[in-house]
Amino acid sequence: MYKFAICDDEAADLAYVKAIVEQWGRERKSVPEIQSFPSAESFLFTYEEEKDFDVLLLDIEMAGMSGVELAKKIRSGNRSIQIIFVTGYMEYISEGYDVEALHYLLKPVTKEKVWEVLDRAAQRIQVQEKAFILETAGQILRIPLYEIEWLEVQKNYVTIHGAEEHSIKRPLKEISKELDERFFQIHRSYVVNLTCIRKITKGEVFLKSGVRLPLSRGLYDKLNQAVIRYF
Repeated sequence: MYKFAICDDEAADLAYVKAIVEQWGRERKSVPEIQSFPSAESFLFTYEEEKDFDVLLLDIEMAGMSGVELAKKIRSGNRSIQIIFVTGYMEYISEGYDVEALHYLLKPVTKEKVWEVLDRAAQRIQVQEKAFILETAGQILRIPLYEIEWLEVQKNYVTIHGAEEHSIKRPLKEISKELDERFFQIHRSYVVNLTCIRKITKGEVFLKSGVRLPLSRGLYDKLNQAVIRYF
């Protein structure tokens, strides 16, 4: 069961999108939990206590805090929630990259398009549930793959960089088998999570966290293609 939030200050639009999500749930043999919010501020009030939303369908142009401002606040501490912007304005599309928006739906939205995007969101959620199991110092750690930003080879050790850092003595080739399609080897010593990339140049990969990693010669086009395929 997925937990949805729909945030829109237009009551008619909010009710319309909610009905489409409910239809999607019935068609997919699911019973989604759906909460509706008439403003960004009202969502944030609930979000303080309930951070387990899976999908947020978010209007951009709202009185008070805008949808983009809200998305940035959420993304500062939550990379797993699927954010879908619903807007009547094309000019806001570029701002979605900073908050890893899954998609933009242009008003008036259609049932078919919403269902298509919700299917993608569900698929992403299932992918995010995958985790890397690490045995170290007498304990077993479960690291969700979406929390891993990049991996670095140093002699006989591989360091996993993300919310925390962990070094293990295992070959990178062996570890890579436990990763998924969101990871790409950009250098003999580096593997990067595609969702963490901010910019790619001919010789470097810039991550959203500010980290700069070297990009091997000849991989520029392949990396760009991998990003396009994944997103």
